[in-house]
Amino acid sequence: MRQMNLCIDIDGTVTEPYYWLKRANLYFGKQLQPEDVTAYEIHKLLDIEADDYHEFYQLYGKLLHREAKARFGASEAIQLLYKHHNIHFVTARDEEMRDVSIEWLDRHNMPRDSISLLGSHYKANKARELNSDLFIEDCYGNALQLARSGFEVLLIDCTYNKGLLPENVTRLKSWSEILKIADNKAQIPYSELEMAQ
Repeated sequence: MRQMNLCIDIDGTVTEPYYWLKRANLYFGKQLQPEDVTAYEIHKLLDIEADDYHEFYQLYGKLLHREAKARFGASEAIQLLYKHHNIHFVTARDEEMRDVSIEWLDRHNMPRDSISLLGSHYKANKARELNSDLFIEDCYGNALQLARSGFEVLLIDCTYNKGLLPENVTRLKSWSEILKIADNKAQIPYSELEMAQ
């Protein structure tokens, strides 16, 4: 068995990826559906200026993060992974979102060894500092950046992260698949029974 350092993004990775959509539609008078979210830059999808989205986020960011739903299976998988590995949440959220982020992770029973709020999408330095064995991410650009820096990335599939992937990035559909990859890499047998408990 090998203990690993797992770096895990928050938005779209452990949260449901479209949690911001309803409030953004209401605020900006749009009618986007999840299948319309084909790019990562939200302001482009909404056909608005970046500053306008930033203003919306300043008003509603904490509420959006607080009311986000968890991705199916994320909590259970992270609890299992935490038994054997170090869990480090690494997010592009700003430091001002620390309290609401910790509150959300605690409420959804997602244990951790650390949380880093970078205020930037550049995650390679933090991955290096944490000696990341696997980085779990939903952003295509972040996955490519991490891969170029030599990290193995598990990219959880979303409508907005399509594209060709280098060999050290694996696209997965679910947290149960993530568990299996971690199992194989660490040589720890997670049974289906354990996942179901």
